[in-house]
Amino acid sequence: MDEIFGIPVQVIASQLMLGLVNGAFYAVLSLGLSVVFGLLNIINFAHGAFYMLGAYVAFMALTYLGVNYWVALLLTPFLVGLLGIVFEKTLLRHLYKLDHLYGLLLTFGLTLVLEGTFRAAYGVSGQSYPMPEVLRSSLDLGFMVLPAYRAWVVAASLVACGSTWFVIERTSLGALLRAGTENPKLVESFGVNVPRMVMLTYAFGVALAAFAGVLAAPVLQVNPLMGSNLLIIVFAVVVIGGLGSTLGTVATGVGLGVVEGMTKLVWSEASSTVVFLIMVVVLLMRPAGLFGKES
Repeated sequence: MDEIFGIPVQVIASQLMLGLVNGAFYAVLSLGLSVVFGLLNIINFAHGAFYMLGAYVAFMALTYLGVNYWVALLLTPFLVGLLGIVFEKTLLRHLYKLDHLYGLLLTFGLTLVLEGTFRAAYGVSGQSYPMPEVLRSSLDLGFMVLPAYRAWVVAASLVACGSTWFVIERTSLGALLRAGTENPKLVESFGVNVPRMVMLTYAFGVALAAFAGVLAAPVLQVNPLMGSNLLIIVFAVVVIGGLGSTLGTVATGVGLGVVEGMTKLVWSEASSTVVFLIMVVVLLMRPAGLFGKES
C-alpha cells in the first residue's frame, strides 16, 4: 500500500519521525520543568532560558575552545546545573514560603536577563552548530530515509527520561526527595540536609533543560529566543500530563509531538494550536491532567 487516505506512506513516515523528534525535545524539557514543580513546587519560568543557555554553551565551547559535541553533551548540563545552584542559593531559596507568583516573576525576570545578554552578544539571527561527523549519515528503512542524528535525538531523550523516571519513582533517593518536599522537618530529623537536596534537585532540572539544548543545537538555529518559542508548549505538556507526574510528562511530550506532526498532514494551519486545544479538552474533563492526582 503506497498511500493511506490519499497520503503517500513516505510522507506519513517522515512526519511521524519529525513528530517523534519534536516530542523527544518536549519530553526532556517538560520533564525538567515537571521535576522542579513536582518536588519543589516552583513554577520555573526560566526553564526555556536554561534550554537556550545549554545550546549557547555548546556553541561557545566549540567556537572558542574547540570542544566537540560529545564532550559538550556531557559538560554543558553540569555547567548550567552549577549556574542553577547559584541562582537557587542566592535568589530562589528566599521565595519558597511565599506565594507561587513571586517565584514565577523572579524566574521570568531571569529569562529576560539571559535572553537580553545573548541578544546583545550575538544578535537575534541564529548561529549554526555542526552535527558530529559520525551522525551525518542516513539510515535507509525502505519506506523512508531516516537521518542518523534525528534517530540519536529520540534515543538519547528517551534514555534520559527513562533514567530520571526510574530514579524518582523506583529508588530510595527518589522516595527521600518526595518525602523531603512533603514533610521537610521529618526528613531533617533523620539527618538529611533538605536544603542541599532541594538545591541539587533544582540543578538537575536545569541540567535536563541544558541537555535538551545541546541536542537541539545541530537541528535548530541557536538563537536567544529558541527557549521562549518552546516554553509555552512545554507548560502545556506538563499541564496535560499532570503537574508533578514524571511518567505523564514523558508520555504526553512524545505523544503531543507525534500529534502535532501528523496534524500538519491534514491541516497544517492547525498544527500550532492543536496542543492547546487538547489542553483545553483535558482540563475540562480532568483538571489534574491525564496522569495527575486529584488534590
